[in-house]
Amino acid sequence: MLTLTLNPAIDVTVALPSLRPGAVNAALGQERHAAGKGINVAACLADWGAEVTATGLLGAGNDSIFRALFAEKRIEDRCIRIPGETRSNIKLLDRSSGETTDINLPGLAPDEAAIEACIAEVQRARGIAVLSGSLPQGVAPGIYASLTATLSARGVRVVADASGAALQALLAGPVMPHAIKPNRHELEGFAGHALPDAGALLGAARRLVARGVGLVVVSMGGEGALFVTAEAALRIHPPAMPVTSSVGAGDAMVAGIVAGLAEDLPLPALAARATAFAAGKLQKTGAQIPGRAAVEAIAATLRPEPIA
Repeated sequence: MLTLTLNPAIDVTVALPSLRPGAVNAALGQERHAAGKGINVAACLADWGAEVTATGLLGAGNDSIFRALFAEKRIEDRCIRIPGETRSNIKLLDRSSGETTDINLPGLAPDEAAIEACIAEVQRARGIAVLSGSLPQGVAPGIYASLTATLSARGVRVVADASGAALQALLAGPVMPHAIKPNRHELEGFAGHALPDAGALLGAARRLVARGVGLVVVSMGGEGALFVTAEAALRIHPPAMPVTSSVGAGDAMVAGIVAGLAEDLPLPALAARATAFAAGKLQKTGAQIPGRAAVEAIAATLRPEPIA
């Protein structure tokens, strides 16, 4: 399996006793992690024990943190280096509420040769390919749609986690991804109107399935997630557990979806695994899960509920 991250970042998580806007805030400390949606997915899959390749675009000036991550987790590094430095994203973690405020900086602007080199790496994918995250400056929003068509023609199942214009272009077809994981905000952006409750989200998901998406997973944070295919629809609630950081929880869920698809799990078992990946990640800072046994133990406690 392979993950693509065209606009990666170094996440700088700053922990605060409580976030006070407009005031001087004394930090408890900070952590730096190699990140970006596809990088995060690859890291969680590696923690699960899967063999995974990461590709994408990295700034050559500060790629050491990514090289260290790939070496530690035994992720095959097929990333394309370009001049400059990978952007940093600031995460302000409010320990009193558990909420995180994100400040995302703009990324590098790759040239056409770098994009073509990256596309060539993606086209080496076998089995499952994950296309996720925002696009860097100057990259056409249809790149995920184009890659989905190329990969699907070779029998590769595409799992996509995108938003905005990239999601719009992807779901315009004509070839649909095998699975997508929008959150409420992303699905509302695609639908063009508010989706105020689970029923409205379910309706939007079913419309996407009718258009050819094999699996739509709608993440709803503390309210759980919807897993929708042409044959069934489920809702699953996350377990109650202490939260260290929510950063990367959605990416962990994508990794859980991929791990379930790789084993062709039935929908209830896939939903439990994906939710357990996300729940396990909540106990960790950065994109990581607490090991296979711990995730399986969480999954065993979950009970997906069928929706008529």
